[in-house]
This record gives sequence, C-alpha cells and structure tokens, in this order.
Amino acid sequence: MSMAAWPLGERPREKLLHQGAASLSDAELLAVLLQTGTQGKTSLDIARDLLSRYGGLIGLMAADGASLTENPGIGAAKAARFVAMKELAQRHMLEGIKAKDILTSSAATRDYLRAKFRDCQSEIFSCLFLNNQHHVVKLEELFRGTIDGAAVYPREVVKRCLHHNAAAVILAHNHPSGVAEPSQADIAITNKLRLALQTIDVRVLDHLVIGNSMVVSFAERGLL
Repeated sequence: MSMAAWPLGERPREKLLHQGAASLSDAELLAVLLQTGTQGKTSLDIARDLLSRYGGLIGLMAADGASLTENPGIGAAKAARFVAMKELAQRHMLEGIKAKDILTSSAATRDYLRAKFRDCQSEIFSCLFLNNQHHVVKLEELFRGTIDGAAVYPREVVKRCLHHNAAAVILAHNHPSGVAEPSQADIAITNKLRLALQTIDVRVLDHLVIGNSMVVSFAERGLL
C-alpha cells in the first residue's frame, strides 16, 4: 500500500510536523529523509531495510554514499541527502565548541569527536588547533592509516601548528576496534609530539582516544 493511502496521523512526515521529531522511530525519521519509496516499497520499508542491513543507526551512520547506493531504492539523490545530513549534524556540533573555551566545553568536544570518528574503519589522527583563549581555530585530519594504526610525523604536526599560529593543541585519534584504551605506541607518539611542540611554545592540552562507547583522555589518566 502506498504511504499516501495511510491515515494522516500515521505518515512519518505529518506525524513529525504535528507531534514532533521525538515521537518518531528511527525508521520513521529515515523515511522523512528519504522522502519517496520505490516500486513495491514505501520509504518506511526502505528505511527499515537500511537499519536491518547496517545493524542499526551506528552502522548506518558509518556508511558512505557509495555503499548506500548499493541498496534497492537508494539512488544518488537519496544518498547525497543522507551524507549531507550527517555533515550538517557534525558541523552543528563543531559550531557548539568553536566559540567556547575548549577546556570548559570538554563534554561537547568529546561528543563531537566521537560522532565524527568512532565509526571510521581506518585509524585517523587529527588535531584541534587552539588560540590563546583555547578556542578552536581548526580541526584537521592529519594522518590516515589501516585498521592497525596510522603513521604520525611530528615534523608535519609542527608545520601545521605554525601554519595556524596555534598556541595549544588537542590531539585525537580513533581506534577502529572500538576499544578506546591507549596503547604503548599511543603513549610514545604523544610524548614525541609534546617534546617537538615545546620547541615552538605550543602546549599539548590533551590526547583523546575515541572508541565506540567512550573517549579516553590522556590528561585525565595522567599521561601528559
């Protein structure tokens, strides 16, 4: 049955407009985003299929445009809307920390980094460059690696700090395994970076390791 034949109160878009987004299930929210179905399936059917294929929202949010278009009923336009939605959500979170002292918005910073990197299938080493007020100047992904790790070069980090005229940095990288516990290699490269950045008077405020369900702080662990 076409969704147009459903009672108004059961259609996801009308339900959202009249009852609010919180009243919708994950599948219903996805159906609003998808807008249309395909022959024999409504947008809600397609949304349920996506959640089933990717094992829920976490897996689905990690999917890129190419992967999405492999699903029946998902063409380039729908995949583009989905990717744009994810990017807007991440930018919204970044806006929330840009204008604040990052040390007083540590929870928001962790939430943003976790949302951005926790589902990545390879390790990504990133750096938050901060000014004298500890406001974010720029977030950059500096090094990418395999599932086992990313090669990190202190010289390149120093160059990017000088480029952004940074006064301090927060280092961050994800563990594709989902386990956020720092490794001995993580500790070693952090010490190398801290010593290298001392030569240009840039402080390493923290190094955050991002897993599936938590973010581990070097500063809180006394590792800096």
